[in-house]
Amino acid sequence: MREYLLTLCVAAAVTYLLTGPVRKFAIAAGAMPEIRARDVHREPTPRLGGIALFGGLCAGLLVASRLMNVGDVFTLSNEPRALLSGAGLIWLLGVLDDKWGVDALIKLGGQMIAAGVMVWQGLTILWLPVPGIGAVALSPVQSTLLTVALVVITINAVNFVDGLDGLAAGMVCISGIAFFMYAYRLWFGYGVEQAAPGTLFSAILIGMCVGFLPHNIHPARIFMGDSGSMLIGLVMAASAISITGQVDPDVITNTTGSVRSTVHEMVPVYIPLLLPLTLIAIPAADLVLAIVRRTWNGQSPFAADRGHLHHRLLEIGHSHSRAVLIMYFWSALIAFGTVAYSARSSSMWILLAVVLLSAVGLVVLLLPRFKPRAPRWAQSFVPPRYRRRKVNPADAQLDGSQPDQTPEALGLHGATAVGERSNLPERRSVSSSR
Repeated sequence: MREYLLTLCVAAAVTYLLTGPVRKFAIAAGAMPEIRARDVHREPTPRLGGIALFGGLCAGLLVASRLMNVGDVFTLSNEPRALLSGAGLIWLLGVLDDKWGVDALIKLGGQMIAAGVMVWQGLTILWLPVPGIGAVALSPVQSTLLTVALVVITINAVNFVDGLDGLAAGMVCISGIAFFMYAYRLWFGYGVEQAAPGTLFSAILIGMCVGFLPHNIHPARIFMGDSGSMLIGLVMAASAISITGQVDPDVITNTTGSVRSTVHEMVPVYIPLLLPLTLIAIPAADLVLAIVRRTWNGQSPFAADRGHLHHRLLEIGHSHSRAVLIMYFWSALIAFGTVAYSARSSSMWILLAVVLLSAVGLVVLLLPRFKPRAPRWAQSFVPPRYRRRKVNPADAQLDGSQPDQTPEALGLHGATAVGERSNLPERRSVSSSR
């Protein structure tokens, strides 16, 4: 676990440190497209955040290859090299699209080529665990088609959901954490060595998203663009493919004692392939709804619009931050609920917990607007836009603004602070990309 945490932290640190210089490079390169009708941000914001994410991926793989235990993945398997090859191709395609724009069909072809490269290097689905039957071997043609389809669907699902600040990175991070928990359980709980690559990929994916989120949370200073959304979608697909395609169910059968129990233990693997990904069910549902909606209206399935789930949340009155948090909540509920069910499917408390959390989610929809602000002890560790800003009283008289009137500054506590907070003037955060 310590080596996985080290790899995660390195990927997060490199991504975080690279994002600032990448933002300046994107501005200098002119990768700041004009505001489109479907966009929710009001000012041009630089893209190319995928450059920093790709740097975090390379750093994580490099550090992992030098570690004692995790490093065995690189000698016993060709999957890390397959991931890096496919990620490099999809990242390059995304960079070109962020800067100059690429036709949708060309992007689809590039995604299929990247998936084909991974299949050619051994990252493919060899068999499927089917309930009541067991492991079903796939022919080379079936294996290639299924793997390419899964990669393309996952990439576009993540790309479609990347419409609000911090939404795609946060949802993929939540899904990555849930998948890491399942893969780590297979690796160390059942001694399945083939689960080690998927566990490593999930840890690096979490680090990439954690390092990028501080720069991407509303108001975002930089967008990941297609170079980032397609990259993290491919890494997530590679994790699922590595677990499903390489883990031999017979190894788990030796522990569980029956094929039926083995198939049950593989539940979080075959469900992602059928849905196609339970861990990103919200983006997948958004993708399906978008295709149906556009086809019904006589448009191309790749035509952009404002009908995504996050757009609808904004239209019914939710703020930007609340819409993102709502999507986070439902993604976490589905992802962690699936992992919990795989561990204890006979426990009634799991179903009750899911129902209770669903009720909590409905209550959250009725709460007042939420504006993230870091506590005072963390002021020096977060970006300036999340700090409590203080206004000099002398300067406030000159520009007509009010001094710092937080409950702490006014000496209000408890119910008095809550009651007075609604009367305080609201300060709008200004994007630093102006």
